[in-house]
Amino acid sequence: LRSYLRDESSRLRRLRRFYEKVQALHQDPEASVDNPLLAFSLIKRLHSDWPNVIYSDEATRNTQALHAGLGEVEQELPGTEDLDGAARALMRLQDVYALSVKGLASGLFQRAGHPPLYSPGRRVPLSADDCFHVGKVAYDTGDYYHSIAWLEEAVSLFRLSYGTWNLEDRSSLEDALDHLAFSYFMAGNISHALSLSREFLRYDPSNQRVSRNVAKYEKLLERGTGASGTGRGATVPHHRCPLLTPSLLGPPSPQPAPERLLHLGCSYETNSSPYLLLQPAKKEMVRIRPYVALYHDFITDAEAETIKGLAGPWLQRSVVASGEKQQKAEYRISKSAWLKDTADPVVRALDQRIAAVTGLDLRPPYAEYLQVVNYGLGGHYEPHFDHATSLKSPLYRMKSGNRIATIMIYLSAVEAGGSTAFIYANFSVPVVKNAALFWWNLRRNGNGDGDTLHAGCPVLAGDKWVANKWIHEHGQEFRRPCSADPQD
Repeated sequence: LRSYLRDESSRLRRLRRFYEKVQALHQDPEASVDNPLLAFSLIKRLHSDWPNVIYSDEATRNTQALHAGLGEVEQELPGTEDLDGAARALMRLQDVYALSVKGLASGLFQRAGHPPLYSPGRRVPLSADDCFHVGKVAYDTGDYYHSIAWLEEAVSLFRLSYGTWNLEDRSSLEDALDHLAFSYFMAGNISHALSLSREFLRYDPSNQRVSRNVAKYEKLLERGTGASGTGRGATVPHHRCPLLTPSLLGPPSPQPAPERLLHLGCSYETNSSPYLLLQPAKKEMVRIRPYVALYHDFITDAEAETIKGLAGPWLQRSVVASGEKQQKAEYRISKSAWLKDTADPVVRALDQRIAAVTGLDLRPPYAEYLQVVNYGLGGHYEPHFDHATSLKSPLYRMKSGNRIATIMIYLSAVEAGGSTAFIYANFSVPVVKNAALFWWNLRRNGNGDGDTLHAGCPVLAGDKWVANKWIHEHGQEFRRPCSADPQD
């Protein structure tokens, strides 16, 4: 684009010089063509100069060069799936963190009447066309709660700029009014749908389809079947996101009982491992039930960058277990890759460190490969268990039992969001760069621990990278033996 603008600017400068030359020849209205030099200049200009300017293919060549440049990078540009996914990410952030759409459109991340959850160094407001596209993505899936909020903002912004034309806009005030009116109709607020449709006709009075809609709305209101507050309802029911939990949005979680506080604290741990004698693990007990511990400075910056670099070329959209198969799902938005311990000495050293800290056997097939995950724009994972809850789960193909434990290593920091929330236990752990979060998925009797239901909250700002290691129950019989109490 920069090259195209440079070439076009040069062409227009030459065109201006030609115009100034023509203008100079006409400055004297009394000049006579009796002057042979003036006559020659006039004849030449009319015969050849003007056609050279009008029929010049320089503008075409510049445009073709612009198209060719686009063609070279087009495969690397975002597609429709990426754009619609980004729109859904904004709606997800809007839901989970109760963000104001008007605030988002103005570049602010805040709940109505609250201070911002995140203050970017540079505010990036959304245009009317941007808001329209988010609303249109919701509209196309029948999600009228979100389409109304975003299209209202689009209409408001389009009204402010009506009559001006922006090169990048693909929609208009009329488009936004049209979609917003139908969204309100589907939500049951027919009187407002009528009002918006009448406004549409002021800008496009010949539109027959909208005229028919107006007649239909008027007839419904006359019958009394669609007035605001009656019929299907005047407002859209609030869509509750599964992640809208006290651990994310409400006041701080209740503190553990006093007798349990005695067991929470920080310590240097060797776990009776020679590997940790010279450099003990920095352990912070987060909760006793479920057992959750955070190991600070578990890896170095250099190791984190190495693991991200190894996984980068292999990242693919993450899948989830669905019966006996695995498939993509909207409730898990991330990209992941798997690294064997033979991929790099850093991965092998990390396995040794995990084995030392946990005291568990990570030799194949007792543990899975290291899974590296990248959560981008609005990336999240809705509430789930790491352990299998069905004997048909693909996890049992390893023939090493269920997942007894999880260790999740934070390879990056994020500016806002991205916490790991334990839903039933009602607490969350923020992203701590280079730390590792550990918890037991199974109780000592082999049953799944229901309190380990957890979720990866959407990333509000930043780029979240984690590395997961799942350890299975076979091979751990003497490392984490059963309790004398069968209920434990």
